Amino acid sequence: MNDPRRHIPRTDALLDLPAARASRLSDARIKSIIVAAQEAARRGEIAPGDVAARVESQLRGAAPYSLRPVLNATGVIIHTNLGRAPLPQASVDALVAAAGYTDVELELAAGVRSAHRGRGAIDALLAACPGAEDALVVNNGAAALLLACAALAEGGEVVISRGELIEIGAGFRLPELIESAHVTLKEIGATNRTHLWDYQRATTANTGAYLKVHPSNFRMEGFTSSVGVEELAGEARQRGVGLIVDLGSGLLTPDATLPDEPDLHAQLAAGADLVIASGDKLLGGPQAGILLGTRHAIARAKKHPLARALRIDKLRLNALEAAVNVGSNAVQDFLHIAPETLKARSQSVLEQLPKALPARLVAHAGRVGGGGAPEHPLDGWAIAAPEALAAPLRQGEPAVMPRTHKGQCIIDLRCVPESQDAAIVAAIAAAWERVN
Repeated sequence: MNDPRRHIPRTDALLDLPAARASRLSDARIKSIIVAAQEAARRGEIAPGDVAARVESQLRGAAPYSLRPVLNATGVIIHTNLGRAPLPQASVDALVAAAGYTDVELELAAGVRSAHRGRGAIDALLAACPGAEDALVVNNGAAALLLACAALAEGGEVVISRGELIEIGAGFRLPELIESAHVTLKEIGATNRTHLWDYQRATTANTGAYLKVHPSNFRMEGFTSSVGVEELAGEARQRGVGLIVDLGSGLLTPDATLPDEPDLHAQLAAGADLVIASGDKLLGGPQAGILLGTRHAIARAKKHPLARALRIDKLRLNALEAAVNVGSNAVQDFLHIAPETLKARSQSVLEQLPKALPARLVAHAGRVGGGGAPEHPLDGWAIAAPEALAAPLRQGEPAVMPRTHKGQCIIDLRCVPESQDAAIVAAIAAAWERVN
């Protein structure tokens, strides 16, 4: 009879709270917040008398979505765990513009269904990469590779060098994806060396395509060799097979900052039938799988049944078009920021931190990330602080994601907009206060 849990407010009473009645959340979401507070009281984590206050507090601050904005202080530009490329404002505006009814599959002048879904995004890509005769956009890079293999080699063989059979994040392995396209994967060469005669010897009447894959998140050095796209394209034409080049990173044209990173334009000029890239990496747009190539190859991809299953939605089509058409984006800004600028900003932040905080300015190389320019350093500077700050920084408001390395918390401002420097100062100061 004296159990305090008997005083936990009833669900119907909590549903009648002003915050519950005024909330725009669904009934199911409101009830889940209420039940969570009641369960916390049953476990003794809060007093029964505090349940109503917790419910009201959580309902007032609750949003109908769960993803939180994070300030990326890792120095890695295309950070997959943080959602890869941050969208330019033009793409954000494009998402809003496409949120309602749109003419995504409608010819407004004639009032009939359009056969040119995504034409704006395709035209933008072709203008940015004139070496392509046509283009197609699907929902991500893996989907683009799956469709390319199915369109050019379904029921046949895809020939690939062993040195390019990579595994990327979350245990995703390329061979398993390729084979799901109902093709036979034929591995050639050695891990470190593949020659043209390897392709020649492997080609049969059942060979549908040669596939070259960017090594993504690793780099092989030493006693190595591979066959370039131009040489392989000549062999593919002579044998009557397709040539697919998966670049992944989405660099449209050469960039002096990344001298070893291949670009889409060069692969098309060298003779590839299809070149594949992701929209949310160096291109700086939303998640998308981009296929650029010859009219014939793109036509085969468009006609394949998988094209419908893998098609991209109207929101990302509009955002991708805007990202390609806009003059600059955050990825390019972060990639080309001057080390001197980073040093000055970091020094300014350092000078505003609590005097008792043992932090210092250190040289720190950023990275492209997302499989782009693997191991290529981007010279810069950062703030090194005690590692104990990392957890409270991640859990603060705003959330700040630093890098931890050799017992230090490294705060790199490369990917933090300069307008957020004051927020970084406040976040570091608050984290320091929490650990002391």
